[in-house]
Amino acid sequence: MTPSYTRASITSELAHALIAAAEQKAREIGLKISTTIVDESGVPKAFSRMDGAPLVSIDASRKKAVTAVGFGIPTGAPWYGFIKDDPILLHGAQHLADFILLGGGSPLVAGGALIGAIGVSGGHYHQDEECVRAALALLAEPAA
Repeated sequence: MTPSYTRASITSELAHALIAAAEQKAREIGLKISTTIVDESGVPKAFSRMDGAPLVSIDASRKKAVTAVGFGIPTGAPWYGFIKDDPILLHGAQHLADFILLGGGSPLVAGGALIGAIGVSGGHYHQDEECVRAALALLAEPAA
């Protein structure tokens, strides 16, 4: 029996690049955001709060990242579609520590491995998701 295993994890360099891409998109659309990057275990790797970002966005961005990495799916529409017709799950999920249903969180996958997650908060969740998509573009695999 092997006593340990190795996991892929996001680098600090990539975490900061993702934050920069999300913040660039936020500036383009006139938004002030907080962005949290967590590693594959949900441990914070990097964080940034733009000047003027709402205080509530700090915790919301962290919860979005933790929810996304913990379940391996984006927050928002995918989650809502999954739980909307299940009253027990719909109401019960809201009581999970660090769970948030709002859009703006996404798993980060590289080379087929979950390496972490990003959470963005500061605007309407559609705006937050736009900033996440800008960051995720950095992970896009080049065409062969």
